[in-house]
Amino acid sequence: MNDRGTRIRVVIADDQPLLRHSLAAVINANHDMTVVGEAGTGDEVVRLSAELRPDVVLMDIRMPGTDGIAATRQITANAGIEPVKVIVLTMFELDEYVRAALQAGASGFLLKDSHPDKLLDAIRRTHQGESLFAPKVLTRLIEAYVAQPTGARPARLDALTERETEVLTLVGHGLSNDEIAARLTISIKTVKTHIGNLLSKLQARDRTHLVIAAYEGNLVRSTR
Repeated sequence: MNDRGTRIRVVIADDQPLLRHSLAAVINANHDMTVVGEAGTGDEVVRLSAELRPDVVLMDIRMPGTDGIAATRQITANAGIEPVKVIVLTMFELDEYVRAALQAGASGFLLKDSHPDKLLDAIRRTHQGESLFAPKVLTRLIEAYVAQPTGARPARLDALTERETEVLTLVGHGLSNDEIAARLTISIKTVKTHIGNLLSKLQARDRTHLVIAAYEGNLVRSTR
């Protein structure tokens, strides 16, 4: 359940009706979430997001007309529906649009062939303010940032404490709050405090931008 004691409200955007209906069936089978709308185009999901103000949007990247990147940018830039979080559904981890969608404000990325449990976990974690990246997608993002010239990765990390730097590094590796707490042997409340401090000190809009900061600060490196 969300903070208002109601189900997590989800909108699904994909140009394939069968996939939309399949995703809706998986989501609606759970007591803590419900699909409130479906869209087949980017323009339609932008309109539905403004009208319905869902908690989470599942966004396909490649749709007719306005694509998922532009739609994500419009949704995240709309202050009137600011709580809305976007999870991008991508077919391949090498999708050339993944980084662009991240920069547009997406809160996470999930491969379309992921297990249903992964999808449900992604919705819950994203709604709670965390970022969710499919491991293969995260690896590709790391490699892309590491491949850039060092000068292109400025970072404001000098104001961080040692513990905050540790937390930021783990956020950059895609760990959840629970996983960070277990790794560092600290409480969930303490993790959330550190996350809040990081958002403030790095002037980051959300947890996704903390992931970007970890890349840019060379805290997360390629596994190649």
